[in-house]
Amino acid sequence: MNNTWRGKHGPLLIAEIGGNHEGDFAYAQKLTELAIRADVDFIKFQLYTGDTLVSRLEGPDRNKHFKKFELSPEQYISLARQCEQHGVGFMASVWDAAFIDWIDPFLPIYKIGSGDMTAYPLLRKIASLGKPIILSTGLATLEEVLQSVACIQSVNEQYTSPSFLALLQCTSMYPIDFHDAHLKVMELYRQATGLTVGYSDHTRGAMALEVAVAMGAQILEFHFTDQREGKTFRDHQVSLTKDEVLQLIEKIKDIRALQGKVLKEPLTVEHEHRISFRRAVYPASNVPAGTQLTEQHLICLRPNHGIDARDFDKVLGKTTNIDLKAHQKLSWDYLS
Repeated sequence: MNNTWRGKHGPLLIAEIGGNHEGDFAYAQKLTELAIRADVDFIKFQLYTGDTLVSRLEGPDRNKHFKKFELSPEQYISLARQCEQHGVGFMASVWDAAFIDWIDPFLPIYKIGSGDMTAYPLLRKIASLGKPIILSTGLATLEEVLQSVACIQSVNEQYTSPSFLALLQCTSMYPIDFHDAHLKVMELYRQATGLTVGYSDHTRGAMALEVAVAMGAQILEFHFTDQREGKTFRDHQVSLTKDEVLQLIEKIKDIRALQGKVLKEPLTVEHEHRISFRRAVYPASNVPAGTQLTEQHLICLRPNHGIDARDFDKVLGKTTNIDLKAHQKLSWDYLS
């Protein structure tokens, strides 16, 4: 795994508070404190203003919606410092390029959301900074993903390295059913680009995240809240709570233990069974000296004493030098 994306518990865990604070700074602070206690690697927000995100004329309702969710630069910086004081990374999807100047000192990694995947001017601006980038790919075809990757890589060839650019499989609906998660797309991205892959979740619960880890996701992004009950903003319904994130971390530990390592070799405790579980060649019945051995004379039995079962064919056609008893251990000295 690339060091850039190595989290405390294996995959990089990103708790997406996003807009779940709903424009309430005190609530944003509370959610940040809970996410810190959830032991994640990064806590993520979305930085925007309504007027620099949605047209007042073409999308007046959406414009008003995002205006209600705005926080000030000073408030975002305060949240970043809150994370920093507790040793947790601060991350943001910067939806307003003008914000980059004041938030950049607090961002070791940039996250580009699915809605901005085709906003090439923003992609080029962020890529020019030379920091690692995570790109979510909801709403997109593979061709569009590859075009956006090419746009980023055209600015700086370092983004051909999996240490600098990661792709997250994402389906931009809230919530989605399991059959819409399409976790296999992660392997498609890995094969098509050679980049780091992960998963941004919009299902209910944590099962999709657990499966994504088992399938090789190096980054997990999930929405985060204090509670789902009584919430009307849609993102809360696909969010995990502190306790659920801690449970996910325990599941990840189990999954990684089950995955083990790539090297195939017997465990130390298995060595004692290599004899008792494996078979050797034995006489199937009493065989007098001078007998030319055929398959009818032989049987493979446990334990693997004497002549290994893998040498069965080498025993065929040999002549016995001594009388053999059924099931007695064989030696090459007994054969010629």
